[in-house]
Order: sequence, then structure tokens, then C-alpha cells
Amino acid sequence: MSLLIRKLATYVARKAASDPRAREKMMKVAGTVVQEAKQIAGEKNRAFAAGKAVRRALNKAQKGE
Repeated sequence: MSLLIRKLATYVARKAASDPRAREKMMKVAGTVVQEAKQIAGEKNRAFAAGKAVRRALNKAQKGE
């Protein structure tokens, strides 16, 4: 599993380095991830908050946003 994640991270980094549009999109995604992490960290029930964050991400992915 770790090898797969490493390969994926390498691919994403190379794509961002070569394509300005991909780099801009990745910056937006990174900002969203940071906001979600802050929200999860601030909740009393972190597991529930993390589940809600994952559900929001899956819904956005299915809608194509």
C-alpha cells in the first residue's frame, strides 16, 4: 500500500511541476484539505467529524466539482 501511495504522490508532484493549471487546482485542493483538518481537529468527536468530511469529499467527487 505504501508503494502505491508513494507512486501516486510522485505522479502528482510531477504533474504539478509541469502543468500550471494542475498546480493551481492542487493548491485549491490542498487548501480545502487544510480547512477540513482544522475542522476535524476542533471537534470533540473527531471520528464522526472525519467521517462527515469523507462523505462531503465523496459527494463532491460524484457530482464532478
